[in-house]
Amino acid sequence: MVLICLCASVQAEPSLKHVGSLRWEQPEPWFGGWSGIEITDNGSRMTVISDRGQVTQTKLQRTNGRISGVGILSTKRLGKSAGEALNKKAGDAEGLAIADNGNAFVSFEHRHRIMQTNLMTGRTSGRINLPFKDTMGENSGVEALAISADGTLFAMVEQAQSGGAPFPLYAYKNGAWRVSAHIPRRGPFRPVGADFDTKGRLWLLERAVTPLGFRSRIRLFIIDPNAPSEHTLLTTIPARYDNLEGISVWNAKDGQMHVTLISDDNFMHILRTQIVEYTVAE
Repeated sequence: MVLICLCASVQAEPSLKHVGSLRWEQPEPWFGGWSGIEITDNGSRMTVISDRGQVTQTKLQRTNGRISGVGILSTKRLGKSAGEALNKKAGDAEGLAIADNGNAFVSFEHRHRIMQTNLMTGRTSGRINLPFKDTMGENSGVEALAISADGTLFAMVEQAQSGGAPFPLYAYKNGAWRVSAHIPRRGPFRPVGADFDTKGRLWLLERAVTPLGFRSRIRLFIIDPNAPSEHTLLTTIPARYDNLEGISVWNAKDGQMHVTLISDDNFMHILRTQIVEYTVAE
């Protein structure tokens, strides 16, 4: 087992440019609590999951490249393989990862597990157990879930380790888990979302809660035993955005890389569902 302690690098780092934010609103009672997001089809389609067990697929309208509207294509309650809807605690979906072949995986809190998920029907199957359950609080499970190009699932637990220890980056392939890296813990931030870009780099969305509001941070990692690197690309002041929990990294038709974030409003009127987008300059 190779354990990588990722450290700051002297390599030139990418930068982020904010291109737009949209407040997404729907009147339906199921709307809200979005914790996981994937953008596909060159930025025209969005799939989101909620912590009340909803999976929703949408069509994104864009004006000059910026999101100007969201159209619902389908929405389903997450359910068991036989179709029965998951109960409240079993349905607390937090992380979403969609492989290049379309296979989708969802991580759940409270009833800690990862399930393969049919996005059209909402049915879950193929439970992936988590041997590191004892590192998680009931409401601090796998929120950061991502899948690499070779189909390896990567998971990070929101629960901070004792003594300021780094966050383990768990990898799952061929039916077995291993620790592939240690992500340094820097400040009060905790992992809430993750994704891989087309260059194989890991993007990590982190959150900190303050009396003045939520803070967000994005770090970029190259997980290479020979030349690991870490770059902090975004750190917000309190209340710059709401409770950002989901991240998706994708490329437009012209090759431009984008980062799309979504917030979890916790079904509270004082919070908003925000879709926030950045472009990446290399």
